[in-house]
Amino acid sequence: MERKRLYEIIERSEDNDKASAAYDLFMILVIIVSLVPLAFKNENAVFKAFDKVSVVIFIIDYILRWATADFKFGKKGALSFLRYPFSFMAIIDLVSILPSLSVISQGFKLLRVLRMIRAARVVRVFKVIRYSKSFEIIGNVLRSSKESLSAVCALAAGYILVSALVVFNVEPDSFDTFFDAVYWATVSLTTVGYGDIYPVSTLGRIFTMISSVFGIAIVALPAGIITAGYMNELNKNKNAETEESEEEKKSE
Repeated sequence: MERKRLYEIIERSEDNDKASAAYDLFMILVIIVSLVPLAFKNENAVFKAFDKVSVVIFIIDYILRWATADFKFGKKGALSFLRYPFSFMAIIDLVSILPSLSVISQGFKLLRVLRMIRAARVVRVFKVIRYSKSFEIIGNVLRSSKESLSAVCALAAGYILVSALVVFNVEPDSFDTFFDAVYWATVSLTTVGYGDIYPVSTLGRIFTMISSVFGIAIVALPAGIITAGYMNELNKNKNAETEESEEEKKSE
């Protein structure tokens, strides 16, 4: 099999490419099967077999993608092969493999959750799936709104640090470490409020009320930005479809 055809099968799925669609579906199933053991505390022979088989498949997939990296980046030569291991999805692939290969894999068990991120890549290129267009729209929204979302994230991080510093000094008896204060500020920002750590003094409670009100406003900002961007993308797609239909009518 030619490398170009191999790249087309493993990297992108066209609507009429049955081999590529079958490969994408197969990888989705393997990813799902590899995640089943994570839902159980105890491991058994079947789960270990699932893990071994799935990691072998992941390794083969990683090698095939690395071997066709020049087609992915549109460049010939060794530069593409050197660049691929440092790409985002290649790092995710590698991290999802390493825990199963390590002799101390139990310590890396949580890293196996990153295999779920692999599914995003497969679904993204699986165009025949009904929801693939929605994923594409969401990706466009995040890219177009990255500056606004970055500003909100910076604002939230600043809010958490400032709130943590204030409450850590106002309530020294309630918070043993600064990390406890950061944890409290994060929980307050998201309005979760577990109640395991909380201020007890009057001044601390007043500050908690004030910070909670501002926290609600900060949490609401990303939702508004993403919603507005999503609606804009839907309108763009709708206008594009309308223009295409009009052009087809004119050509007829």
